[in-house]
Amino acid sequence: MAKVSVYNMEGKEVGNIDLNDAVFGAKINEHLVHMAVLQQLADNRQGTQKAKTRSEVSGGGRKPWRQKGTGHARQGSIRAPQWKGGGVVFAPVPRDYSFKLNKKEKRAALKSVLTDKVQTGKLIVLEALTSEEYKTKNIKAVLTNLKVEDKALIVIADKDEKVMKSAANLPFVETALPNTINVYDILKAGTLILTKDAAQKIEEVYA
Repeated sequence: MAKVSVYNMEGKEVGNIDLNDAVFGAKINEHLVHMAVLQQLADNRQGTQKAKTRSEVSGGGRKPWRQKGTGHARQGSIRAPQWKGGGVVFAPVPRDYSFKLNKKEKRAALKSVLTDKVQTGKLIVLEALTSEEYKTKNIKAVLTNLKVEDKALIVIADKDEKVMKSAANLPFVETALPNTINVYDILKAGTLILTKDAAQKIEEVYA
């Protein structure tokens, strides 16, 4: 099992925790990670874009000039794609971009990115994370104590409005619960911060 240091909110090391290799020491599968990111981005697409084809643009029912004898190229409609105001050749239409990954693939991808954070030293385990009031500076102070200077994803065990709302005003800082973490957000975050309880819940859910 991987042994990771546990820090308090002042940034001081207060102990160690053994992380389950089934979750934090899994084999990294880059292909599944790539597919998981593609799936999430595809699911987020609205797919509502629409442009008119030549059959949908109004007008153009009459041939603009006779077929021969004018010196012009032959034309059948002023709404053909080469005309200004004409239809689009391969016009986009509303569609669903989403696709599915099975549960095992999703779990393998998530375990891969969690393992990568451990191996690259980008995983920090907090003994606990609390805030007595709605103060952004409280969360900012914790990040400063932990020497976190890049994007961070903070995962807490249970929903804590004071912590989540205090962190919401910090740019490049996101919060999540163990059952809402995903591959894309973990990859996007430079540093993954887990409370000790959150790490244990993740092991319970994904081991």
